[in-house]
Amino acid sequence: MTPLPDSLVQTEAPAGWLPYRWWQSHVVGSVDQEQVVVRIFEESGWSPRYAFMTMMSAGIAILGLLLSSPAVVIGAMLISPLMNPILGLGFSLALFDFTEMRRALAALLVGAAAALLFTALIVLLSPLKAATPEILSRTRPNLFDLLVALFAALAGTFAIIRGRGETIVGVAIATALMPPIAVVGYGLATWNVPVLEGALALFVTNFVTIALSATIMARYYGFGHSLSSHQSWAQTIMLVIVFVVMAIPLAISLRRIAGEALTVAEVRSFLSGRFGDQSRLTQLDVDFERKPMVVRAVVIAPRDRAIAKTILAAELAKELGRPATLRIDEVLLNPGAESIDRQRVELKLAESAQAAVAEDNTTAKLVALAAGVAPDAVTIDQDRHRAIVQAAVLPGASLATYFALEHRVASATAGWDITIVPPVMPLPTIAFPDGVDALDDVGRQAVHLSAWAAKRWNAPGLSVPGLPPTTPVKPRLDERRALAIGAILKQEGIATRSAPAEGQKVILSTSPNP
Repeated sequence: MTPLPDSLVQTEAPAGWLPYRWWQSHVVGSVDQEQVVVRIFEESGWSPRYAFMTMMSAGIAILGLLLSSPAVVIGAMLISPLMNPILGLGFSLALFDFTEMRRALAALLVGAAAALLFTALIVLLSPLKAATPEILSRTRPNLFDLLVALFAALAGTFAIIRGRGETIVGVAIATALMPPIAVVGYGLATWNVPVLEGALALFVTNFVTIALSATIMARYYGFGHSLSSHQSWAQTIMLVIVFVVMAIPLAISLRRIAGEALTVAEVRSFLSGRFGDQSRLTQLDVDFERKPMVVRAVVIAPRDRAIAKTILAAELAKELGRPATLRIDEVLLNPGAESIDRQRVELKLAESAQAAVAEDNTTAKLVALAAGVAPDAVTIDQDRHRAIVQAAVLPGASLATYFALEHRVASATAGWDITIVPPVMPLPTIAFPDGVDALDDVGRQAVHLSAWAAKRWNAPGLSVPGLPPTTPVKPRLDERRALAIGAILKQEGIATRSAPAEGQKVILSTSPNP
């Protein structure tokens, strides 16, 4: 059994200060701190059972996410053991017990790694790899997610301290942790970087919030009350700084999401008002990631309320005060022919649904054909009209070949964001004429092609031969050439790093530490 920290030793209350004495007798005095700490620290460490239950919970969670089944995801939370080590971390922070802190952190790292690898393995073996709404909903953390984790942690810590209903509130804590880990595993398996980054940000946010909230609740109940004033102030400042640092970007994200919701409401109101009270807006989707944003809608309206799409698009852009592309299907009805029109409406809606599925299949086939893989190897994000694939090694193909294939497919699939990841291969040679430090058209194309490949490989940067660490007053010829290449890479958003000069011809290379 872990010995109790010295910080559990109670001190005398200041005489005459009634609020303090009331807090000591009615709050601190109502809790058996020794029993609570022993129970939390005994269950916060790593064990084979903990690792096994974490993996099983993660496996159920990722299957529920792939099936877009909230009930299955909730079921995974019932067996998740993540609450114990994260509360152990929170209490160790309150008690300044660094031994238990390391023990709880080790358990959390083992559990998170086991869950991540297990979910990634399931996704790799699964025939279902499409990003479902349940997955996408966990890729955009905002301030509400922080509040969910905060309330779950406060409730969980209270239940642990008071010894009431800790199993049920443990589900709430697991809900804030296990699905994000599973989505990180999905993003890793499909190499969907936006999904991976968003889910990882959500997991880190929830993890830190729960641990620090447990610290706050533990201090409220007197755990660590005998810490020095310096330690108490250090805790307080740390908590405030961490919560502010997390809250600011999450509040910005929430504001963006709220703005998108307001725009969707404005679009809905505009279309409903423009077609009249007898019309019905049956489908509406707004893609904010496209520039300009794309609005897709299906409207059922009387035939006499038909509006030309070009006029409607211009009016919508004026109403929103921003450019927008409108893709709308108008299902026009004839008065007095309700049964026939009803059948036509149903047929039209069925055709729209079939067209969406057919569009996805067609895009997947085109991308697969260009990449030299099977169609099921293409990851399709229908909501954002994205298609991503890892290309096979094509005989005689260079990076320029894969670049041209990607652009050819993008041209054939209007409205889709196509990403073909080429196999790792040497970057193209960038040649300079004798004594010249300026790039010709061929050289510029080689630099742009290198930047494109670096982005597709998610390389953090490129090493540029001859690039000086700082711009010299009188750069040599090889330095001027390297600076010209670096300027183009900077415009492409690629970080650069210096490498030894190579002479007339320059070959860039991926850099792990730009």
